[in-house]
Amino acid sequence: MMALTAFRLPHPVVLLGGAVAVAAGLTWVLPAGQYDRRDDPDTGRRIVVAGTYHPVERAPVGPFAAAVAIPRGFIAAAEVVAVILFVGGAWVVVDRLGTLPAVVAALVRAFAGRGLWMIPIVSLFFATMGALENMQEEIIPLVPVLLVLGAGLGIDAVAVVAMSAGAAMVGSAFGPTNPFQAGIALKLAQLPPFSGGGLRLAMFVVGYVLWTGWTVRYARRTGSRGSRGSRGSKGSRGADGSFDFIPSNPLNPLNPSNPSNVSRKHAIILALVLAPMAAYVYGALSLGWGFNELSAAFLIGGLAAGLVGGFGIERTVIVYLEGMQSLLPAALMVGVARSISLVLEDGRVVDTILMGCVAPLSRVPPFVASVLMIPFQALIHIAVPSVSGQAVLTMPLFVPMADVLGLSRQVPVLAYQTGAGLMELVTPTNGALMAVLLAAGVPYQRWIRFAAGALVLLTLVGILSLVITR
Repeated sequence: MMALTAFRLPHPVVLLGGAVAVAAGLTWVLPAGQYDRRDDPDTGRRIVVAGTYHPVERAPVGPFAAAVAIPRGFIAAAEVVAVILFVGGAWVVVDRLGTLPAVVAALVRAFAGRGLWMIPIVSLFFATMGALENMQEEIIPLVPVLLVLGAGLGIDAVAVVAMSAGAAMVGSAFGPTNPFQAGIALKLAQLPPFSGGGLRLAMFVVGYVLWTGWTVRYARRTGSRGSRGSRGSKGSRGADGSFDFIPSNPLNPLNPSNPSNVSRKHAIILALVLAPMAAYVYGALSLGWGFNELSAAFLIGGLAAGLVGGFGIERTVIVYLEGMQSLLPAALMVGVARSISLVLEDGRVVDTILMGCVAPLSRVPPFVASVLMIPFQALIHIAVPSVSGQAVLTMPLFVPMADVLGLSRQVPVLAYQTGAGLMELVTPTNGALMAVLLAAGVPYQRWIRFAAGALVLLTLVGILSLVITR
């Protein structure tokens, strides 16, 4: 028992580097194979064609090719890396202007002695954002801000990650309106966009309550230890491996007796840095915006905040660059994670893994098959960390299987949402999760210990939805 307690997983970069090596090893062990693909006019994506799996020439990935996949992963994840840096830079400008400390101080005073009440409020915001636009990577540059708030309220770094990134992932998994999970899966299943919306809304509410309750329970048990991620100085690396900043305002924002108020100028600056997020939500849902538009919006907002705050253009740019530098380690985690799937694709074994998961389901009773779809979707998600990419891969195979087994087409959609969506909470191939944990200074195994019990409860919610639907 003591040996298990003392066991520590390596640094996240080492962990992901090992995953790249394992992926390369699988390309030497697994047979190479592929499904045929066709363009789908409804989703605008290339999807697999059921029943077309066939062997192809093997393409094992050697050590050097695996190493080359890492910089290729940075290129493939360039938009995500950029949004982390540009959003993070904008928030550091707001911090140096004294706006962030003033806002945090006001929140600490408002919730003095009632810090746990902040968890449901923050969790609801991020869960809603997850349900609306699959928010994940956008949270990474917000982690230092949340850590400062958490420290002031006596909430440690694990609870901060849980009420932000964790809540967003739960909202993404169960949200009825998520265009990148439920939306794509429903289209591929040839179901109306909001079919089963009542059930999914109920799943979202139950999932939010369970996850928030789990987080509050943890925060209550850990007391007021504060956020480890709040230690250190701007852009520095703490002993726990976190990269963050602390407010530079001479007034201590963590002191509830701080007399500073959110002045009119601070309110304008805060509005300037929040406006890009509001614009992005609308743009993502209505205008087809992506991460590049979000980066551009925050670049404009951050520069405008610096000018309104009196920095001038040169100092604003310098501070912005310092902020980008402080988030660089976390941003690069996304690139390393992306290289894992590139190795599997290069080795032509992604479809082999998919076929190996799908085939056994056709040989078991319908209800058993519907329940087993959840762990199979979770397993596939380790190799295919993109939820939208996984929908394109799996739904054309699981939907016809549901028809043959006499199951509702909602079943494979719900199983996909539960399996792939909830796996986002724990899989090390989720670059956003690993980057958030790194930025917050939360060891991966500590996060797993926290999230495991809640993950079981949330999976039961998904299984219950299958029982209701089938």
